[in-house]
Amino acid sequence: MSAPQPLPDADLLTPDEPATEVAPPSRRRGVPAFLRRPGGALGAAWLVVVVLASLTAPLWVPYDVTAQDLGDRLSLPSADHLLGTDPLGRDLLSRIATAGSLPLLSSALMLVVAFGIGLPLALVAAERPGRTERLISRATEVLLALPATVLLLAVIGIVGNDIPLVMAVFGVLLSAAVYRVMLGVAQSVRQRLYVDAARVDGLGSVRVNVRHVLPAMGTVIAVQAAQLFGIGILVVAGLAFLGFGPGEPDPSWGFMINDASSHLFDGPWLLVPSGLVLALTVVAANELADALAARGGAGARRRSRRARTTTPAPAPSAVPAADPAPVPDDAVLAVRDLRVSVVDGPDLVTGVSLTVRRGTVLGLVGESGCGKSMTARSLLGLLPDGVEVSGGSISFQGTDLVGLAEGELRGYRGSRIALISQEPMVALDPAFSVATQLTGPIRRHRGVGRREARTIAAQLLRNVGIVDADRILGSYPHQLSGGMAQRVCIALALTGEPDLLVADEPTTALDVTVQAEILSLLRALVRDTGLSVVLVTHDLGVVADLCDDVAVMYAGEVVEAGATTAVLDEPRHPYTMALLGADPHVPDGEPVPERLASIAGTVPSPGTWPVGCRFAGRCLFATDECRTPFPAVPAHGGGLVRCVRVEDLALHRISWTPEEAGAEIAAVDVVPTEITAGGAR
Repeated sequence: MSAPQPLPDADLLTPDEPATEVAPPSRRRGVPAFLRRPGGALGAAWLVVVVLASLTAPLWVPYDVTAQDLGDRLSLPSADHLLGTDPLGRDLLSRIATAGSLPLLSSALMLVVAFGIGLPLALVAAERPGRTERLISRATEVLLALPATVLLLAVIGIVGNDIPLVMAVFGVLLSAAVYRVMLGVAQSVRQRLYVDAARVDGLGSVRVNVRHVLPAMGTVIAVQAAQLFGIGILVVAGLAFLGFGPGEPDPSWGFMINDASSHLFDGPWLLVPSGLVLALTVVAANELADALAARGGAGARRRSRRARTTTPAPAPSAVPAADPAPVPDDAVLAVRDLRVSVVDGPDLVTGVSLTVRRGTVLGLVGESGCGKSMTARSLLGLLPDGVEVSGGSISFQGTDLVGLAEGELRGYRGSRIALISQEPMVALDPAFSVATQLTGPIRRHRGVGRREARTIAAQLLRNVGIVDADRILGSYPHQLSGGMAQRVCIALALTGEPDLLVADEPTTALDVTVQAEILSLLRALVRDTGLSVVLVTHDLGVVADLCDDVAVMYAGEVVEAGATTAVLDEPRHPYTMALLGADPHVPDGEPVPERLASIAGTVPSPGTWPVGCRFAGRCLFATDECRTPFPAVPAHGGGLVRCVRVEDLALHRISWTPEEAGAEIAAVDVVPTEITAGGAR
């Protein structure tokens, strides 16, 4: 049997769920992610100061840029001249500030021209990948082949030292490079389903690009613009250094550096102010580009490592967790009160406690958006940027993995904990053969030679049911079927002889026959090698067939856990009952219903979880008591169930299964001493 189709994440509470106020966060809100990085904040601040100071220089500089004092030449900083004077006694602060407007405005003009040409061409070429794309690409390749330096000098020879015009021409040349970068990004974005959906909805080309494609390209555009801005400033300064800038007495950063280079021995300080301002401006532009590219990811990882050292107090709306059962002696993995959160955002997983014994399979089951994959990936420290383990412990064979540095975690990944991903073709690199992808990890984890590694790789392929191992070793991923590729992925996961295997929906992308073969393979591996497995799945049939223990997750928490036979034969939580009731299995001899049962509503999104039972808004048996915090209670031996009405449901043998009620589940009449449900048995 299999679970119902995954439901999409909800953006709002369902109508039956009570509205709850979210406690105000303690972290900063409204600050762009790139400004939370020190480099991004300092770079942006310096650029703002330089731009404002340069554009307003005529209003505040203490001296006229042409005023000379030959009696005070090459002086050091003083109260009269804060940055000193040049060889003609002119104030350096006034000249540096006034000179800044030319490189800044010229670089900005270059960006406008480069992106004004390159970006629209990229959008057009991405939309029309045939003849139009080839024509535009050939034209831009011609521009890329032209010698930019020679062309700029030729333009200067024609128009003179007109730096804005020269930089506009430079922008035309750079538009080809901008086009090449933006074309790849635009092509990738246009392959996303929401772009196709917008086109199906009737949006025209311009509106699709403006509404959907350009916003998705925003980060890349910002990064490229910041980097090119720094390059433009260097080009303007370089031209002025060579004598192709404003003529005397008009100031320019490049000429001031050139002037300072001739006084290195009698006035070495002269090079410091102008050179430092130019260097800091270029570095600030590059730091801002790095911060935009990271989008706070590195800062999130640093905060994540700090957060792992202490467990924060639960959120005010959190449901108290049950006291976890003692860790058995044969436990390979023990997760206790795990909390996974978005940095500066809501919790994704709260209070999860799991135990995986040696040689057993633990199934994580639930609808999409319930936190199964986040829980599984936290075991390997493979959470996305901006997501962190903010509390709890993950004890693997006695070692707490929470708080370990990335280098220490690498010692566990592959060799002791391995991962099987949902899509095998994504896990295998199409550029390398199967032999290359298997022998590399074998040599790294087991310390053997190339020939022995190939022998071990062939044996691993045979162990996972591949008969013609030598032929498969010489194949590339695109030459394999889906089932064969998944077997190779399982062999790849076993290269380091791990003790724990995390399988994230390993059969979802396979047809039914191949699914059965893969499940049989996993069962044999567990039986023959003593491997422990954490299996993430939507399929209750897979859980019943393969798993020793099961944890049912809903809205970021475990609502029921215990031995598989106990949980599936006698479910105690209404959500588990609902999943089983929505299973499309029809007993032999009974008619197929006109309409299969389903669970009304959707899983609430993180940040909109209600107080108390998070399933209450969709539960047929919910009362006001369900909407207040309550602890989970022991069930199924060493398991738990998170339901305030568990005793009432068990007493009256309530079931969600609606066979007797037909296609619809009737409303539930809840009274103090009796619970009745249409279709209950």
